[in-house]
Amino acid sequence: MNAMQFLIGIVFDLFLMVVLLRFWLQLVRADFYNPLSQTVVKVTSFAVNPLRKIIPGVGGLDLASLLLAFIVGFAKVSLLMVLFYGGWNPLGALINGVITVLKEAFSLVFWILIIRAIMSWVVQGYNPIAAVFDQLTEPMLRPIRKVIPPLGGLDLSILVLLIGMQFLQLLVMDLLT
Repeated sequence: MNAMQFLIGIVFDLFLMVVLLRFWLQLVRADFYNPLSQTVVKVTSFAVNPLRKIIPGVGGLDLASLLLAFIVGFAKVSLLMVLFYGGWNPLGALINGVITVLKEAFSLVFWILIIRAIMSWVVQGYNPIAAVFDQLTEPMLRPIRKVIPPLGGLDLSILVLLIGMQFLQLLVMDLLT
């Protein structure tokens, strides 16, 4: 039973991360023609495009992608409740769906920061994935660099952001649970 829970959870979580990545890419106006951006758009367009007909974007926010993220989180929690916990509580599924989306958003930012840091050590020259990761993370790192500039070629902004995110995640999860 645990293996099946894991499999269902991971499938929903991976798709949820891709949907959240689509929202984030559009939020920062990342390069649409980048191969990573194109892949994210193609993987999610079957679900986002019908929602776009109902919910238009507002002020640069892709509300259809954001709504899809909440639908995926709600569906994940609902399916797990029905299959493994012997019932379905709509309010509980809604609240836990929102918590799931928040957790995955924090995880997505965390992993993109970690991958960006590792890529900065090994990638030389132009790399399209590194370029998109730079576009995604620079708006968060730039204010930190104004306070803590690189020290002797060592950029601590990613580390400071990761620590701040971990604190914020713990704070939010403490407030929600």
